[in-house]
Amino acid sequence: MNRLRPVWTLLLGLLITLLLFTVASAQTESDGAFRVDRLNALIFMALFSIVILIYTRWAKSGKKLFIRKINGLDEVEEAVGRATEMGKPVLFIPGLQEIDEIETIAAISILGRVAKITARYDTPLMVPVRYPMVMAAGQEVVEQAYIEEGKPDAYNKDIVRYVAGEQFAFTATVNGIMMRDRPATNIFMGAFFAESLLLAETGNAAGSIQIAGTAQPSQLPFFIAACDYTLMGEELYAASAYLSHEPLLLGGLKGQDWMKIILVLSILIGTILLSFGVGDWFYDLYKSV
Repeated sequence: MNRLRPVWTLLLGLLITLLLFTVASAQTESDGAFRVDRLNALIFMALFSIVILIYTRWAKSGKKLFIRKINGLDEVEEAVGRATEMGKPVLFIPGLQEIDEIETIAAISILGRVAKITARYDTPLMVPVRYPMVMAAGQEVVEQAYIEEGKPDAYNKDIVRYVAGEQFAFTATVNGIMMRDRPATNIFMGAFFAESLLLAETGNAAGSIQIAGTAQPSQLPFFIAACDYTLMGEELYAASAYLSHEPLLLGGLKGQDWMKIILVLSILIGTILLSFGVGDWFYDLYKSV
């Protein structure tokens, strides 16, 4: 019964939301400060927040939340361990976009988890970056990771370093690092573009274990072909929650998953109703969202 409780809670929330949508759609537009015609958007946002808060509370209380196995992330510690045994460094590239891009933020978050493992095993870590702000953020994250592992003296600011601001100058520099230092593990996380195959093939030629992750659909085939493990699309964004198991991250991840299920069900229901010519009222519920 406890396993079914989250399902019934969300179904009840969905039923209440649909009921309130119906009431909102029956209202006329208001000339006042509050737009009644957008009430459905407010209700949808409230439901989304409630679902995330419920899952966050369950995570904090110790309730085990299921997350699908992601092989690429499970292999991170083993890949770092291989580098430790070989006495070679780990190369981490947090994409080629600025710090205000969501893929770069996700990559920096993963960098913090990787830095904890390298600090624990005393494994050399190299993080070349393209932008100064990414360098500053990366240095803060890596330093914090070394402090949390009780090894602040092992931290070196040159772990995260700026190498070049132009796309292919950066790529050429990183390829040179791969061929000279021969890192045992290459981790590519974030936004990559035309340079993805150049980086991945060079790392493959250097004999490195390679784990990649990006939300750029056009670059996924290259990483899949040249890397050992590849995180595709939203797996990149789920990596932080998967690696850390922090309640806030887990709650957000599970809440988003349930809202996606609700949206998919709404699309299916709306499609069926409109196909039979009786779905105009259902369409109106979501028209202003």
